Amino acid sequence: MRLFRQLVGVFTVLGLLLAVTLLFTYDIIKLEWISFMEIQPAHRQMENPLPVPARSIPIEGPIAIPGMGAPENPIEADEASIARGAELFEIHCRMCHGATAEGNGPIAPFLANKPANLTSPIVQSKSDGSIFLTITNGVEGKMPPLNENLLVPDRWDLVNFIRTLTVED
Repeated sequence: MRLFRQLVGVFTVLGLLLAVTLLFTYDIIKLEWISFMEIQPAHRQMENPLPVPARSIPIEGPIAIPGMGAPENPIEADEASIARGAELFEIHCRMCHGATAEGNGPIAPFLANKPANLTSPIVQSKSDGSIFLTITNGVEGKMPPLNENLLVPDRWDLVNFIRTLTVED
């Protein structure tokens, strides 16, 4: 019986020492438990986005009906629209097309396919709808589509701004 009491006393003291040691090392030694979030595959934002379902219409409505030609510009080219277009140009287009929109932006020398000169007669002779579709869908291997970055009215404002650019002689 005496041996049993001594063993209980020794184990009690050892238990208290272990508890005190664990209290002091709590912030130093942390055991990480595996959770389901840690073993799931992780994806960055917009990494491998799902394709748009066939025959779906954006929430803003259809921008163009396939096979019916370029759409008509529904936004009046007033001062407010042109100012918004200029601001959007600075954010989304200037890096490639340049401050003067002549295709000489800061990253243009590093591109394999040079950006278009938006002041050229070729670009300025296109219809508003054609420029809108180019902004929307991009140009394969040359320009990325901006349909995910810009809403439909923003793209029309950008078209109205491009129309104000001076034409080269």
